[in-house]
Amino acid sequence: MGSDHHHDHHHHHHDHAPEGFNRAFAIGITLNIVFVAIEAFYGWKINSLALLADAGHNLSDVAGLVLAWGAALASRLRPDQRHTYGWQRGTILAAFANALLLLVAMGALIWEAVGRLTSPDPLASVEGATIMVVAGIGIVVNTVTALLFMQGGKSDLNIRGAFLHMAADALVSAGVVVAGALTLWMGWVWLDPVTSLLIAAVILIGTMGLFRQSLHMLFDGVPDGIDLAAVRDSLLSLPGVTQVSDLHVWAMGTSKTALSAHLIVPDGYPADDFHQRAADLLSERFGIAHATLQVARQPVTSACGDAWNP
Repeated sequence: MGSDHHHDHHHHHHDHAPEGFNRAFAIGITLNIVFVAIEAFYGWKINSLALLADAGHNLSDVAGLVLAWGAALASRLRPDQRHTYGWQRGTILAAFANALLLLVAMGALIWEAVGRLTSPDPLASVEGATIMVVAGIGIVVNTVTALLFMQGGKSDLNIRGAFLHMAADALVSAGVVVAGALTLWMGWVWLDPVTSLLIAAVILIGTMGLFRQSLHMLFDGVPDGIDLAAVRDSLLSLPGVTQVSDLHVWAMGTSKTALSAHLIVPDGYPADDFHQRAADLLSERFGIAHATLQVARQPVTSACGDAWNP
């Protein structure tokens, strides 16, 4: 375990996500709670169902952010006797939950839009101006929050879930403003629900990737950025290795990947630093920080009969 541990320290740049993001989460959650309060107040004041519904939806965003933050913090807890990997898997669960929340929210938006298409809301034009101002605040709040998470979203699926959630809302708010302006100007009552449907479609397409990837990771799938054949080839390129079997690659969390494999080295260890070289190779080429390699002179009849071997 020694070399492995020392390796973890090298590799903190793979899981840089949570450190810098505590501030982002705190700011994002505060902004969104304030915004929900503003929306709920004005929705109640002008008796606008649209604003109240949106306040409810933004409350689900606060939940999404809290989930992602909780998971990011949990993934930093030290492993212990009961959880030898720590709580990293929480980040995968949070990304999955965020995708589910978004899918449900968009389903509700579509349902509402279809309802409004069939029976337009006559009050829409009266309260249009207030709704547009509140939605305008929404664009700012959600864009600022999304930008806070933009960087981390590239490397960490959990942070990407938070980013998508906020970007989705900024889009919805922008749609409300544009549709509201045109409705006031041209009297097109149908425009608002049609815009909602288009935005929901765009967000659904964006969310499917998050949903698919997080579900794939939950079932110990090989993370998207890793080519298993290339991993096998680089292990075979190590001095003295003639065969690689029982190769498993899976995600421990949204920013850490683990690997285990059996390597056949007929002539015994070619060099003392064999394990270190293997660990360096895997972490530098594939970002796999947690590798467990079993080295043997001849193939072990594997008890793991269900391992993938090409």
